[in-house]
Amino acid sequence: MSQWGRQTGVVGLSILAAPFVIWFARHLTDRRRRRGMDAGWARRSAYAEVLMIAGTAPWLWLVLIPNHGNVRGDNLVPFRDLANQVHTGLLFAISQITGNLLVFAALGFGLMVRFRLRPLQVLLIGALGSAVIETLQWFLDLGRYSSVDDVLVNAVGAYLAAWLAHPWWRRRASVVSQDSGIEVDSRTPVS
Repeated sequence: MSQWGRQTGVVGLSILAAPFVIWFARHLTDRRRRRGMDAGWARRSAYAEVLMIAGTAPWLWLVLIPNHGNVRGDNLVPFRDLANQVHTGLLFAISQITGNLLVFAALGFGLMVRFRLRPLQVLLIGALGSAVIETLQWFLDLGRYSSVDDVLVNAVGAYLAAWLAHPWWRRRASVVSQDSGIEVDSRTPVS
């Protein structure tokens, strides 16, 4: 199967899974509300968690699919691949950069909503996750090109998505339950 066929297959499965993903987020929201969690926070946290997984998993699947027939390569010089992409053609560069920005965008958005991390923390998580992927691509000999530029652009994508999540950042005061040591909503009774 060609690389294009694999990509359209992953996209198609992702589209088919969308109704289940939405159902699961609603189910998780209802479950949290029944447990006494504030309705707004229950909804935001459930959708953020589901988005992190459903929005990142297809990209990971795509970048870890073996690309037989290609020889693995690597680049450890920052911005060399980005310059080569622009030199190859503007449309090619835009598609490559956009794809790499989106790999961890859902994760960055969801982390900010669910855990209210600092944007720089999200940037570091994106960089670490991307470095792991690029290393796996190289060590597993998937016929893919491993590049430090991919790490940089993936991390920037997570960072930008974290800032886009600003209106949905966790807006509740939290306290730590003395019994369990777990952070709970101050408006939610602690049992």
